[in-house]
Amino acid sequence: MGERRSLARVRWVYLRGLGLVFCLAFASLLPQLSGLLGPEGLEPAAGWLEWGRVELGAERFLRVPTLLWLFGASSLALQGVCVAGLVCGGLLVANVAPRWALVGAWACYLSLTSLGGSFLSFQWDVLLLEVALVSLPLAPGHLRPPGSVEEPRRGAMLLVRLLLARLMFMSGVVKLVSGDATWRNLTALEFHYWTQPLPNAFAYFVHQLPAALQRASVAGMLAIELGAPLFLFAPRPFRLAAGAALALLQVGILATGNYGFFNLLSLVLCLSALDDGVLARWRVFQRLTTVPAPPPRHPRARAVAFVGFAAVYALLGLSLDVERGAKVTPPAPVSWTLDQIAGLRSVNTYGLFAVMTTERREILIEGSDDGQTWREYLLKWRPGSVDEMPRFVAPHQPRLDWQMWFAALSVCENNPWLLRLQQKLLEGAPGVRGFFREGSFPASPPRYVRTRLFDYHFTDFAQWRATGDWWTRRELGLYCPPLTLSQGRLMRADRPAGR
Repeated sequence: MGERRSLARVRWVYLRGLGLVFCLAFASLLPQLSGLLGPEGLEPAAGWLEWGRVELGAERFLRVPTLLWLFGASSLALQGVCVAGLVCGGLLVANVAPRWALVGAWACYLSLTSLGGSFLSFQWDVLLLEVALVSLPLAPGHLRPPGSVEEPRRGAMLLVRLLLARLMFMSGVVKLVSGDATWRNLTALEFHYWTQPLPNAFAYFVHQLPAALQRASVAGMLAIELGAPLFLFAPRPFRLAAGAALALLQVGILATGNYGFFNLLSLVLCLSALDDGVLARWRVFQRLTTVPAPPPRHPRARAVAFVGFAAVYALLGLSLDVERGAKVTPPAPVSWTLDQIAGLRSVNTYGLFAVMTTERREILIEGSDDGQTWREYLLKWRPGSVDEMPRFVAPHQPRLDWQMWFAALSVCENNPWLLRLQQKLLEGAPGVRGFFREGSFPASPPRYVRTRLFDYHFTDFAQWRATGDWWTRRELGLYCPPLTLSQGRLMRADRPAGR
């Protein structure tokens, strides 16, 4: 089989890349689990288990699929599932029992996201689960690494390519059908770099580029998102060009923002546009992989099973996309099937930044012993002091820092986890200490806490050079009212007890 038709090396690299992303996802989540989902966390996972037992009965195993039904939701159990997933990701990287390692990583990540509430509901969390699902036909079942790379089933890589096409095409579609003016008049990037959840220093400098270049960048991005996916199934030169364009877009997003493992996962998906003829030009891939083995003969039953799996997946995924993009409700049998498998979170529709945020609001948390002198609790990665450079944190995703961005777009009452965080600060609970910077957590708990809302904006070059400030900010008022503890209960400090 010619190098241009072979996908043996591409599959080998793709599965190693997917295993690495799983490792990064679990490693990022592990130190945060107790503080977020543990019994004393901000959204205890045990609450979801109890809700499932009471409200769902036997149906809970399908609606809330998690291994933690067996072990409970203690901090040790949560961390155990996370470590098991990390091990499975490592086995996939090492090419040891790749099919079973992939199933294990998927099951562990599903177990955590099913109980993750606000903190594990990002699009890349479900995307990782869906990538694992569509990659199963690519994952060989050997227990030990073979002596040579193996040619995958014809069509298995097309399934991954279909997911890449859906992900990117829908990212463009939702921007246009949302009716958001900033996308239609090409001004979205004039807001994006400073309003995104966790900007970095490079985003600051890109934001300073002329408006005409920003608008040209929006036009180019939309052209890539809407055009390149269509060429992923075209003849080889067009397919490779489309894959390169999509990869370049992801590199640009990766360089100017902190989106956890999302961009790396998207780049792994972009590998599906390649063939061994491309990888053969790089000596590193020749050294890592031996000569491809002859294509294995697959039993007819397996071929039929794969075709059936691929057809059902394509029907369900594309139905979701059509429903979101064209507002067309799928046929009743498709809708019923989608409802039944919704708990698996492994067939989804996507579309990031459908509506561009045009202002940046930040919630600052402060504590006080006397109600007069206040001390700020500084989260590790969110903007705080105006003279502090925005930092790089990806591929780690600080989940609380991210969720604070969404909370600032809402109101205090809609974010009970934020009220619980303030209660933990008043109690001096050690479980939340790890979310804050060293030195900002006092030795003894405060008597009062408050949250203030600020409007932030990048400075321009002239102000940055003159003052060293990266941000300007102005106060908008209180976000939540001042709070205190009364007989162990969280109370408003500006009202008498009992009211």
